[in-house]
Amino acid sequence: MRLRFRSLESRIVTLFLVLIIAVQVVGLFVIQRGIDNNARLAISSELNNGSKVFRRLLEQNAQSLRFGARLLARDTAFVAAIGNNDESDRATIESALENSGRRIKASLSMLISDERKISATTNPKQSAGLEKMALSLLDQAEAADGAIGIAIVDHRPFQIVAMPVKAPITIGWIVMTFPIDRQLANDMREVSSLHTSVLTRDAQGKWLSAGSTFVGPSAQTVVEQLQALGPTRPTGPFDLTVETAKYSARLISIGEDGDQNASVLLARSIDEATAEYRRLERWLIGLALGGIFASALAIVFTAKRIAQPISELVVTAKRLEEGDYKVSIDSTREDEIGALAHAFDAMREGIAKREQEIRRLAYWDTLTNLPNRAQFVLLLNDALVEARGRQEGLYVLMMDLDRFKHVNDVMGHSFGDALLRQVAGRLQLLLANRRQSSAQVARLGGDEFAVLLPGADLEAAQRMAAEILQALETPLSLEDQMVDIGAGLGIAGYPEHAEEGETLLSMAEVAMYAAKQRNDGAVVYDVAMDKSSAKSLSLLTELRNAAERNEFRLHVQPKISLDTGKVVGMEALVRWVHPERGNVFPDEFIPFAEQTGFIRVLTRWVMERSAELCRELATRGHHLKVSVNLSTRDLLDQDLPAKFADLLTRHKLTPGSFCLEITESAIMDDPVRAQHTLERLSAMGVDLSIDDFGTGYSSLAYLKRLPVNELKIDKSFVLNMENDEGDTKIVRSTIDLGHNMGLRVVAEGIESEAVWRLLAALGCDQGQGYFMSRPIPADQLFSWLEKWHPPVAVVAGIDEPDVSYAK
Repeated sequence: MRLRFRSLESRIVTLFLVLIIAVQVVGLFVIQRGIDNNARLAISSELNNGSKVFRRLLEQNAQSLRFGARLLARDTAFVAAIGNNDESDRATIESALENSGRRIKASLSMLISDERKISATTNPKQSAGLEKMALSLLDQAEAADGAIGIAIVDHRPFQIVAMPVKAPITIGWIVMTFPIDRQLANDMREVSSLHTSVLTRDAQGKWLSAGSTFVGPSAQTVVEQLQALGPTRPTGPFDLTVETAKYSARLISIGEDGDQNASVLLARSIDEATAEYRRLERWLIGLALGGIFASALAIVFTAKRIAQPISELVVTAKRLEEGDYKVSIDSTREDEIGALAHAFDAMREGIAKREQEIRRLAYWDTLTNLPNRAQFVLLLNDALVEARGRQEGLYVLMMDLDRFKHVNDVMGHSFGDALLRQVAGRLQLLLANRRQSSAQVARLGGDEFAVLLPGADLEAAQRMAAEILQALETPLSLEDQMVDIGAGLGIAGYPEHAEEGETLLSMAEVAMYAAKQRNDGAVVYDVAMDKSSAKSLSLLTELRNAAERNEFRLHVQPKISLDTGKVVGMEALVRWVHPERGNVFPDEFIPFAEQTGFIRVLTRWVMERSAELCRELATRGHHLKVSVNLSTRDLLDQDLPAKFADLLTRHKLTPGSFCLEITESAIMDDPVRAQHTLERLSAMGVDLSIDDFGTGYSSLAYLKRLPVNELKIDKSFVLNMENDEGDTKIVRSTIDLGHNMGLRVVAEGIESEAVWRLLAALGCDQGQGYFMSRPIPADQLFSWLEKWHPPVAVVAGIDEPDVSYAK
């Protein structure tokens, strides 16, 4: 079984194996502790019983001694021999003591006279050591018909019995002793299975062995470990280690003789006590290992059953990523994995359908069902490859309809759409009648069409152009109206004019605009038409480099409320600091950027820098609305609202922080798409402004439908209004118009205090111009805000100018 590291399958197996092993280990640990505790309890019980048994053995020995001593003390001949107190009877006394002691296995028998002196003994040396203890028992023995004690002689304990001899008064005492030694320890071992050691402890606290069931060095090991416990006598069970074997031991005191102490150590082998438990423990470990192995097999099988379908779905996802939507997905399972596979299969079908639709939308014009510009470029590039291989020519025709914008404005967009469909139909019919199977017609956008003629020469291209123009000369009938429409048509070919598709298309476009300017119908591209191409290409390259090298600079011009003098906003402007040419004026690169499409890059740059500045101003307590200009190409970008929303989110700004300015001409280039974009922006909450109002040619009826919030009066009307009554009337009318439409009115180009006052008197809301501030670098705005002071009359509300001539 091979599991990939960190895969889902390995994680499932690892998790459950760890859990199972942990449970087993914890279980075994608990069982082991239970076994140990039970064994300890059993051993403790055995030791307690053993202490009772040993004391019982001592008591039995004592009874035996007492019985033997009593028999001798009541023997008539023995008593008579003592009573005679004759030297001739000493042999009789000693013989009786010896015979009686041998019978009960006493190690010593002796007679103490009524004068409390040893008169006869079977072991004089031992008697001397026992004399003191024996004499201490005499009074007790006389009072209780016998006494028992423990005596220690030469570090060896003895059980001693004293019995009075009466006739009828006490005439002496019989004393007998029984050694407490290895023999008694062996007897204890046989009875209880406990190791037994007889020990004595002298006055200095040193332990000595008097007999043990441990053999040789083991007995000495017991003494050494007991000595290591120190002067404190253990009161309960304690552990010993003898020859690597562990024992639980208990120390029992059996008597004292002066400063000496006699004790018995009972020991039980822990290994022997837990042997049965250990066998059970081994069985449990074996069962646990077997359970872990069986569980591992089950877990791996389950993990594979869970993870393998997911792995198959991962492979399927990669194939979907590569564009293979025909891959089959097994969704026959009835569990959650099956539901996931079924959902995955539904997603695959949905993606395939959407991608097919996206591809259609990306490469086909939905209005005319013709290839769009992107598809036409692909077809053109493929045709160029074939033309190079066959070493033949290729031509492109591009045309733009005449008066289409006028028709669209007058008749409406639905009429214009129907017109484009009819033009597309005529072009397709023309190519079909000529049986040009390889020719392709496409709608490039708006009212622009293109025709691709593979394998054609210049003469064939010119004939086709003439036929197209002739076909368009016939009036079109739409909604019971006849529409006359013509076209300007440009021609460019390979290899005469260009070898790349985009370049060839660009040259055909240049020729088309030349045809419309000359009103010549069809014009073949000539290099003289595009003398500035190299210069334009160089400028475009420099613009791109400028963006990469951060050569653009953000400038701002404050916008002031004319009635209060308060700074309410700013207009964002871009400046280009060229490393060689220095400051490049906007008029030198902005129109070219709009023409080439680079204006979108500039707009994004200005928006980013403006958002950063707006955020920094807000953190310093200045809440100013920043105005940014949008070009025609920006308005036609359907993704502009989404990009703007992302900008606001990233910089944590509200839509109200921005005012987007558009010119009338930018709106009227494609009113439908422009209005759609503006409506989406307005719905977000951003302010919209019509810039340079009064210089365009739009109708007020269409302007009324736009979701704008502001009108900006072009500076051409403001600059001389102080001296030109006509300009003043235009400005007044524009202000009234804006207010009547519910719009804010801003005047630009204020270069004197008199113009400021005049505009304020006319009711103009805001203004900007050199009188307040020239465009300044963005990083200087903060210092300008601190220094700004409006005219005194504005603050005080006095000295209003006479504007009666403007009424």
